[in-house]
Amino acid sequence: MEPRNLETGADRPRSAAGKETGRVIVIGPYLRTRRGDPEAQGDHHAIRGSEARLEEAVGLARAIDLTIADALIAPVSQIRPATYLGKGKVEEIVGLIARHDIELVVMDCALSPIQQRNLERAWNTKVLDRTGLILEIFGRRAKTKEGALQVELAHLNYQRSRLVRSWTHLERQRGGFGFMGGPGETQIEADRRLIGERITRLENELKKVQATRRLHRAGRQRVPYRVVALVGYTNAGKSTLFNRLTRADVQAADMLFATLDPTLRALDLPHGGKAMLSDTVGFISNLPTQLVAAFRATLEEVLEADIILHVRDISHEDADAQQRDVDTVLRQLGIDPDAGQRILEVWNKIDRFDPEEREDLRNIAARRPSESPCFLVSAETGEGIDALLTAIEDRLAATRLTLDLSIDASDGAGISWLHRNSEILNKEFHDGRYDMTVRVDETKRDIVVNRFDAVAHEV
Repeated sequence: MEPRNLETGADRPRSAAGKETGRVIVIGPYLRTRRGDPEAQGDHHAIRGSEARLEEAVGLARAIDLTIADALIAPVSQIRPATYLGKGKVEEIVGLIARHDIELVVMDCALSPIQQRNLERAWNTKVLDRTGLILEIFGRRAKTKEGALQVELAHLNYQRSRLVRSWTHLERQRGGFGFMGGPGETQIEADRRLIGERITRLENELKKVQATRRLHRAGRQRVPYRVVALVGYTNAGKSTLFNRLTRADVQAADMLFATLDPTLRALDLPHGGKAMLSDTVGFISNLPTQLVAAFRATLEEVLEADIILHVRDISHEDADAQQRDVDTVLRQLGIDPDAGQRILEVWNKIDRFDPEEREDLRNIAARRPSESPCFLVSAETGEGIDALLTAIEDRLAATRLTLDLSIDASDGAGISWLHRNSEILNKEFHDGRYDMTVRVDETKRDIVVNRFDAVAHEV
């Protein structure tokens, strides 16, 4: 859909029947950037454009099967405390709502409870802001019990702030018996109390989930499986890359937030080693703080990961802005996006470029500092995947020790233990003994030395 600017008055073409049947209108109330503002002085390619922002908002609305009747940009010079938009724009949109018979207006911004209530009164229709829209998507996509708990917790925290005195049923009730009782709690107070009690129960259930996850992580730590986590902007191709790397069948679709619940699968490395690959929920600009807090249990997989793969849709016009949005969420989680060796950038969807453009991208990647390399891949076609896997293996190996051992062939239990607890780089049989080169985690070094007492030297 081609967005239009409300100031220009340029209307979208109508259907052949002459009347649009959609029931949702998406409005982008974006602040104007004035000459001299810090943003205006920066790289204009790195600043998210209004059209791209509106297109993303339309994509969010379509992600829950809303039919879009219209989408428009409403430039805002100053945010109004009462209605966010100016009085004139509010009145103009009244006409659009009547013309398209709109039932829902999506505002691509964060509205205060008062602003939302006032707009609903002015337009006589339901109004949903960006936070509410994302929560709706998460509510529909959560498949596991854990995901449902996290979404409900985020939604209740959001809903609690929306309990304003704007409904007729929120009147003071009487408590006690007959006329002897004094005034009881108001309906709004009862609603807040019930929501507060539900939030407490959900938080306790999520604590149990976190405890279970810690047990699972402890179990993985006893086995030498390192964790590699995928992060990235929603629809960057994380799930497609996950499927390519692990030969799994996680849902991968060209839509925002196609994958919500976290998934772990074994990742086979080039020289026979294994790691665990974790696919996480996609990030987005202005990700609601309620969701960051609620999904912290899920995102602990990222916090604990040995390597974080930041997957970027390098073909997207707002790729640089999306990178900064992901970096912002990582910082909220306590992860430094400039952590160097721990984070690898993956520039995905290079199959969308012609050969000359790909060569330009490779030249750009080659000029990056060695401590922050990037890897050009196509999760769709498999191009660049081998180089990425080699880089993952090399990074994981950088914190491990390589040892040469000579073990008697009769020590079957010892050889079996090595296969379970180390990465076998080489194994040769000579004169009744196995000469082996193994790579072990630093925490396993003393166990190997003491158990086999046959370490030749460290490479």
